[in-house]
Amino acid sequence: MNQRFRILTLNQIAPLGLKRLPEAQYVCGKESTDPDAILVRSQDMHAMTIPASVKAIGRAGAGTNNIPVAQMNKRGVPVFNAPGANANAVKELVVAGMLLAARNIIPAIEFVRGLNGDDQALHEKVEEGKKHFAGVELPGHTLGVVGLGKIGALVADAGIKLGMNVMGFDPEITVDAAWSLPAQVRKAHSLEELLRGAQFVSIHVPLVPATRNLLDARKLDLLAPGAFLLNFARAEVVDDAAVAQALESKRLKYYICDFPAERLQGKPGVVALPHLGASTREAEDNSAVMVVDQVRDYLEHGNIRNAVNFPDVVMSRESPFRLGIVNSNVPNMVGQISTALASAGLNIHNMLNKSRGDLAYTLVDVDSAVTPALIDQIKGIAGVLTVRDLPPGSTAT
Repeated sequence: MNQRFRILTLNQIAPLGLKRLPEAQYVCGKESTDPDAILVRSQDMHAMTIPASVKAIGRAGAGTNNIPVAQMNKRGVPVFNAPGANANAVKELVVAGMLLAARNIIPAIEFVRGLNGDDQALHEKVEEGKKHFAGVELPGHTLGVVGLGKIGALVADAGIKLGMNVMGFDPEITVDAAWSLPAQVRKAHSLEELLRGAQFVSIHVPLVPATRNLLDARKLDLLAPGAFLLNFARAEVVDDAAVAQALESKRLKYYICDFPAERLQGKPGVVALPHLGASTREAEDNSAVMVVDQVRDYLEHGNIRNAVNFPDVVMSRESPFRLGIVNSNVPNMVGQISTALASAGLNIHNMLNKSRGDLAYTLVDVDSAVTPALIDQIKGIAGVLTVRDLPPGSTAT
């Protein structure tokens, strides 16, 4: 392959991931002009002018709220993420959060930090004060897990191993996720049922319109008094005002989250961490490797895995010559593409077309090189957003 791809990095991407881009084929950096792809972690891209040259965006993490996905849909640009790459890191933080809250460790540490005196005085003050920090043990309590994707399933499994009763709710659960879920997880038929039956509730859902303020005042009022709520998903899935009210009424004993908020700052019962969910060396490496591999496979072969706005389309090459076509999901598009190829005298070795929402994506392997005139002809079909003549590649053995 003689073509060189330019990659713009907007954040520090783990070197283990960038090493997977061969230097002979890729030029990476924070100053790349006219990039073919962008790699990003947390930088907000909504106000950014994204160059017309960009063919793909890769987010080295799970959430893509910092990327203008709707704008990329109109341009036919897939936005890749790395679902599950940070799942173990988040699970461990959730478990740590449960233990911090159940044993009142944060206020206990603050109590000890405020003591002074000699060893005898410290001992007497500790013996007098420790009764204020008595906690609960996890075994026998019910953990409710909302959202049973990769992270939720790991949290559920961890709860079981800690001796907890685990209840799960996820109306959008996939077949693969259902298979990976421990058999001991009891299915809740509604979020309300889960909230009524769990002393510990851990949220693991993406932020979409349907999940914004998912846990509001009405929902939190269903919890038994003294419940523990953990949010390591997104700040906005929980209503801060409702949390403040639930803490004041003792409906909630603790709110453990990864997102400090002005309304909750300094309130008793709030344990807020500085967005540490994916902040481990292993999670950053895993996310970078996963998303770099996906972006590279798309640039070189047109395959799509784990794009938040495109269907998964993976096809083994049967010819060195391949087209990747993004179009609006409208009738007769495949027929028009096939007709254009046939009119140009090209034989189709293989074709795969899938759709997702308003977008459709087609990979076509043909028996000889595609001319610029044919590319322009296909681009001229109403509804076609992008046409890529992919670099010549080796066929499957």
